[in-house]
Amino acid sequence: MGRINYQSDLSADENLLMSVVRAAEIFKRIVSTIFRKYNLSFPQYNVLRVVDSSKDGQSRITDVSRIMLVPGANMTGLAKRLEKNGFIKRKSDPGDERVTILEITQKGKATLAKIEKERDEHTDSMLKGFPEKEKQSFLKMVKKLIRNSGHFA
Repeated sequence: MGRINYQSDLSADENLLMSVVRAAEIFKRIVSTIFRKYNLSFPQYNVLRVVDSSKDGQSRITDVSRIMLVPGANMTGLAKRLEKNGFIKRKSDPGDERVTILEITQKGKATLAKIEKERDEHTDSMLKGFPEKEKQSFLKMVKKLIRNSGHFA
């Protein structure tokens, strides 16, 4: 096969945004291979991270949904699969039975700990050559992009 005959017609602004998306997709693809070893999808891993980072390892499903920008119906499916595999427990809020609380299990915590080293190696590899000051500056810019799009950062 010959070379691809393609000439981008993206504006500089669109090229910038598409490059951010491509970098995110590359990261997602790399770390997803790690998560699959532990029977987790990328979104399931993110649910575990959010719940683990919440006070007492518990969070309302609606709060996790808001943080992840995932519709409630999708969160219900994610939570059910995580519970089925023993990573979280779902329970009703004693103060309001309509509210579902997600709680990370020991298996969930242990799995996150096992994933951490390999995930960090890939993260470090992608960010190689970026001084801390540049990473912080880039993070501020990406958060501004998110805020400009109408979402919280």
